[in-house]
Amino acid sequence: MKYKAEFILFIITVLWAGTFVIIKPVLEIISPMVFVSVRFVLASIILLFVFRKRVFNIPKPTIRMGSVLGFFLFAGFVVQTIGLKYTTATKSALITGTFVVFTPILQLVVERKPPKMGSVIGVVLVFLGMLSLSSSEESLNKFILTIGSDFNIGDFLTLICALCFAGYIVYLDMISDKTEYRDLVWIQILFTAVGAVISMFVFHWSSIEEITFTLNSQVVWTVIYTTVFATIITTFLQTRYQRLTTPTRAAVIFTCEPLIASILAYLILSETIGIFSIIGGALIIFGVFTSEILDDLISKFNSGSSS
Repeated sequence: MKYKAEFILFIITVLWAGTFVIIKPVLEIISPMVFVSVRFVLASIILLFVFRKRVFNIPKPTIRMGSVLGFFLFAGFVVQTIGLKYTTATKSALITGTFVVFTPILQLVVERKPPKMGSVIGVVLVFLGMLSLSSSEESLNKFILTIGSDFNIGDFLTLICALCFAGYIVYLDMISDKTEYRDLVWIQILFTAVGAVISMFVFHWSSIEEITFTLNSQVVWTVIYTTVFATIITTFLQTRYQRLTTPTRAAVIFTCEPLIASILAYLILSETIGIFSIIGGALIIFGVFTSEILDDLISKFNSGSSS
């Protein structure tokens, strides 16, 4: 069951990866907060019809837990979408992927659960892979210098997004066995929708962001994809299946997202992939496999030795 759950988490990752390349062009004609608002309001309306027999009978503890999840989800999506306006799709995916580093730290601090050896090695390999994947330079010296010199406001906002998603993964692990997952899905998406709409008007009144919206076929298909596939389906599956693995292993699996997003950005948006990107991709894949199999190998070895 664990491997089935982790395969489903990988499918979620593929669905997420597609959002970077399709949202980036749309943000030229629709403001980020308007897009987030439309995405989650529509998702809430759809789920209202799907769960109509449950939504008015959700226990108060579940509402509280779902609201905390919704806060992490809302904050993460908002800063990620705004940040994507000021950085590239590739860098957005890569910086978002640094939640793989924050997740085991939060798990240790909050849950007092140290990650296993395979997960730790997998995190290190994946993080090195993301650093390498982020380089478009031809030499290692330029690569190292570029990490700091090209850091902008979009990258900073995306880093906050990574922290939010790490908090989401760890908190979901803490509460997933305490309540009905379908109720959690509804509450967190509704919370995100309400927060996004409020933020949209606050940003407008504060002159931080104008409310702009141009409707065309590209916007329609992007909204449909992000609402149905990258919001409803992914949130439903993650809330149901992440509890069957550890937060750190889930985070390692999710870090395939920048690799997939980089490939899609290269194919669709013509963003550059260099030699370091290829090396980075290999490290990410190797890190995921290490996280998957090393702990099982160590366990079998210890069992064999003790017998």
